[in-house]
Amino acid sequence: MYLFIARRLASNVVVFIVVCSAAYSLLFLSGASVALNLLGTDATPEQIVAKEQELGLDQPLLMRLGAWWAKALGGDLGVSWYNGQPVWESIMNRLPMTLALVIASTLATVVVAVLLAGSAAVHRGWPDKTIQVLSTIGSAVPNFLIAIFLVAVFAVQLGWFPAISTISAGAGVGDWVTSLALPVIALTIGSATAVTQQLRNGLLSQMDADYVRTLRSRGTSGLEILTVHVLRNAAPPTLTVLGLQFIGMLGGVVVIEHLFALSGIGSLALTATSTSDTPLVMGIVVYTILVVVIVNLLVDLLNAWLNPKVRTA
Repeated sequence: MYLFIARRLASNVVVFIVVCSAAYSLLFLSGASVALNLLGTDATPEQIVAKEQELGLDQPLLMRLGAWWAKALGGDLGVSWYNGQPVWESIMNRLPMTLALVIASTLATVVVAVLLAGSAAVHRGWPDKTIQVLSTIGSAVPNFLIAIFLVAVFAVQLGWFPAISTISAGAGVGDWVTSLALPVIALTIGSATAVTQQLRNGLLSQMDADYVRTLRSRGTSGLEILTVHVLRNAAPPTLTVLGLQFIGMLGGVVVIEHLFALSGIGSLALTATSTSDTPLVMGIVVYTILVVVIVNLLVDLLNAWLNPKVRTA
């Protein structure tokens, strides 16, 4: 098991280094002038040159990349070129909103997927067909269109939820729940469809296995067979899909946060990109990759616990 964990950690470290280096390089290969974007179109050539020297942009790309890694490995991601605020501070101020949104959506996805897939596997027939149709429709519609529909119906027409976030400093639980309800539903619908389909297929294949017939012949209840045996054996592929959906939500929240005026990492990423704020963009890249690495490692560990064969794969 320790060797398995070491292999996964080593591969994730390689991914982290490669992606961060590639992201940093791509930020400067577009040909656009970062100094001009920061100073505005009224800046003189002398001001642009001075700004490039101040930010170290007159140095070769490899030297700048090496300097960034030297600071990043020491925990220093620099300060924003736009407002002078430390990058880590900017990210940590926005992190609770995004984590609350993504984690709540993931938990809702698990609940919905287990209920729907379990119903399809047990009852089959029209419930199974209905769930497949709904899953196909849900996976085909982008989550931002679902969000717009939810706002139009439940916020504008019915007035049950606010159209934009009411979360502010010192906001209570009620503000968090009402402000995140529609964004969570929008993210959950798209995510739950993929997880439900995967879990449904796994449950159906397990329900027809020989060991299930043996358990039934011994008088084991259907609920125990489903929850203790079948669900455990069908879980590993589903966990992989769930991990991918979690990672996908990190990208999906960019649009969702903008639609609902949520002050999270997604809206911060839009601002940093539009202002050519390279240190802040790289800070968000580091945060995103760390989340991806942690999620992938947790999925691998859970799969190894559920299926020991994974450890030697």
